[in-house]
Amino acid sequence: MSERVTVTHPSRARPRVRPAPLTREIDEQTGLGEVYISSLIRSQLRLSLVVLAVSLGVLASLPLVFHLLPHVAEIRVLGITLPWLILGAVVYPALLGAAWFYARNAERIERDFVDLLDHR
Repeated sequence: MSERVTVTHPSRARPRVRPAPLTREIDEQTGLGEVYISSLIRSQLRLSLVVLAVSLGVLASLPLVFHLLPHVAEIRVLGITLPWLILGAVVYPALLGAAWFYARNAERIERDFVDLLDHR
């Protein structure tokens, strides 16, 4: 009786290891890895500065609007003057919205960075 032999394709004989040169570049802190990391940091810094500038711009403009337009400051809604209503009920949800926008876009930037590393 003859011995049974299994024939396989050569690529199945050993596991294929896909080289990950970019992750190696980052791990070894080479010049190319430094460029990729600094690009990620710049993207996230730009996002944070934009969200901060818009948030501070809107919040800083409220006292100016109420000072320059005193008749707007005298408007009453449900017995509460408009400045107090905006400061008490509108500012906090707006800040939460800005935080949500920042977190969502920061995660998108990181996800795009990981995709870039995986597909190179």
